[in-house]
Amino acid sequence: MARSLYVAAAGPESGKSAVALGVVEAMVRRVGRVGLFRPVVRADGPDPVVALVRQRFPAVVPDDAAAAAACGVTYDDVHTDPAEATARIVERFRAVEREHDAVLVVGTDYTDVGAPTELAFNGHLAVNLGAPVLLVVNARGRTPADVAAAADVACGSLAAHACRLLGVVANRVDPDELKDVQESLAAVRGLAHGAGTDGAAAVSPGTELAVHVLPEEPLLSAPTVQRVVDAVGGDLVLGAPERLAVEARSFVVAAMTLPRVLEYLREDGLVIVPGDRSDVLVGVLMAHRSQTFPRLSGVILSGGTRPEPPVQRLLDGIGSRLPVAVTPLNTFEAATVAAGTRGALTDGSARKIATALDLFAAHVDGPALLDRLDLVRSDAVTPLMFEHDLVERARATRRRIVLPEGTEPRVLAAAAAVLARGIADVVLLGDPAEVARAAARAAVDVSRAQVLDPAEDSLRTTLATEYARQRAHRGVTFEAAWDVVVDVSYAGTLLVELGMADGMVSGAAHTTAHTIRPAFEVIRTVPGVSVVSSVFFMCLADRVLVYGDCAVNPDPTAEQLADIAISSATTAASFGVEPRVAMLSYSTGTSGAGKDVDKVREATRLVRERAPHLQVEGPIQYDAAIDAGVARTKLPDSTVAGRATVFVFPDLNTGNNTYKAVQRSAGALAVGPVLQGLRKPVNDLSRGATVPDIVTTIAITAVQATSLAEAAGTTEAAEAAPLAVAAVAAEVAG
Repeated sequence: MARSLYVAAAGPESGKSAVALGVVEAMVRRVGRVGLFRPVVRADGPDPVVALVRQRFPAVVPDDAAAAAACGVTYDDVHTDPAEATARIVERFRAVEREHDAVLVVGTDYTDVGAPTELAFNGHLAVNLGAPVLLVVNARGRTPADVAAAADVACGSLAAHACRLLGVVANRVDPDELKDVQESLAAVRGLAHGAGTDGAAAVSPGTELAVHVLPEEPLLSAPTVQRVVDAVGGDLVLGAPERLAVEARSFVVAAMTLPRVLEYLREDGLVIVPGDRSDVLVGVLMAHRSQTFPRLSGVILSGGTRPEPPVQRLLDGIGSRLPVAVTPLNTFEAATVAAGTRGALTDGSARKIATALDLFAAHVDGPALLDRLDLVRSDAVTPLMFEHDLVERARATRRRIVLPEGTEPRVLAAAAAVLARGIADVVLLGDPAEVARAAARAAVDVSRAQVLDPAEDSLRTTLATEYARQRAHRGVTFEAAWDVVVDVSYAGTLLVELGMADGMVSGAAHTTAHTIRPAFEVIRTVPGVSVVSSVFFMCLADRVLVYGDCAVNPDPTAEQLADIAISSATTAASFGVEPRVAMLSYSTGTSGAGKDVDKVREATRLVRERAPHLQVEGPIQYDAAIDAGVARTKLPDSTVAGRATVFVFPDLNTGNNTYKAVQRSAGALAVGPVLQGLRKPVNDLSRGATVPDIVTTIAITAVQATSLAEAAGTTEAAEAAPLAVAAVAAEVAG
């Protein structure tokens, strides 16, 4: 039976969606099949919590059918016949439970059931579903004593309904009072050992109630500009519609002279300007475009007054993408409505989601929480588990990855996500002003990235000197190198070679040859490896396989094939896949002969000679390598046959077609290509790469950087590496 957990709020605006999102992330890291269930939803559209989880964790809610299955009954059903509604909730929950290893139940929203009795209703449901409760208490605007009192009352209510309480999360706590709230909740732990009215203990005897404290994060409750515009009845008259999705984190009424207004501008602030103050409007837009004032989220013109034609012509010439809307409300009314407009995590903002997950991870021990459910890690490795393990390993070392395509919108969006999630530090290449403008157009925040311009004299001299030194044997002079290193692929590769970055990811806007040729010239291969090759991580429903080489070498020799096998096994081990290597051919064992089979047989011999510790089998057919039944017939004594994890293809034609066939026919997630054999990591992107693809490749590159550094015995802290470029660094203003 699946293990389940019920997240219930003790009152409205608790931020339980953020807590639920963090619990889902903890669950998908540990077990293969995680389900979501909302016992009661509104009838007027898709449930926002289901939509939120579907956006961030599509494997949990993969399609419309799963989204429908995740919903129990409507609030109207509860009002009409509570007993019947409860019976239907239990029935629908059991259907979800049967299909999953773990299920997160997210309770009601304090919108319709009735606040005085809503927690009791959730407790009643939790007992009927057999799920322990994680209670979320809203601490915003409350003293530590008030938070403890609210938790005390809520725990008592749950105990009265025989609920098993797993823990309490005090959410939205004043950051300066985290310790005080933590201490004030200690008394609530004692209550957890008391008994309800029927004698049932709130927690198992001898178990201490877990208490977690999360600080208030204003971004999570900040409304989008679109939500504010709708609230004031506004119409967009200038700027990019897509930027309406940016959060307005503060408000300023610009009813002063322009110099005073400029003093009050704040990052992501929304400015309310009287409609007849064209001078202030123009000044605010110019400040937003400059690099010396904070980046704004939008402007609202009050009083229903649109810019006059000459002013509109001036604004068109400025070309700002900052949203400007006109509202019929006067300035005071507009400011009042705007200040009272709240956002929600369920708005679907990627920045909010990343912030919520980071906040939960920083303040809640997810694995320990799941340990209390006896939720042991499954042997299966799903694509989502692989992705999250990968991200966690990258976050543990926080490597510095250079992205040469510093003005490409997908790369900028991926950089923003990587920085927000703490996966890696990022170096963007390009003119700082152009990067800032591109980031503003893409509505992403890369202000924490380092921006380096290869054309800047000091950096260009450093790079040209190194390239001329490395290529002197080819007749490359400093003057020739001076022209070469402004190419972003060469610049990025040289930054990696000089230790100014730990790895490079490129290719979203460049060919594979353009991306990796500089690496062949400058970084070169690991000692003892003659060839650079690649692997794909093939993430199936319950395991991860490694395919090599499917992208680089058309027809490797036996010696090169042995290199590819050893490199692929090393890569697999670096990413937590136990290497059992199958050297693939159209023949198994000694049953066949011919040039192609002999090449694989010789390559297998070389692997055994060079890496005697490695489990390897070859020649072997694919079915004998992966299917235990076939293996028992063809190679009954093999330790690899039937359980191979690393598949080495004899040529590029076979490898490339096979990975695509498995990807399309078996629905596997193909992660790669991941280059291997280089002394330092450089990875190529498909020019059709999505933002998640780029994020994953950056995480892979960061993990490779750590593995290669450890193998070379150079595990210096990543943050110490870029000292040589401090003088030429530039921070992005956004």
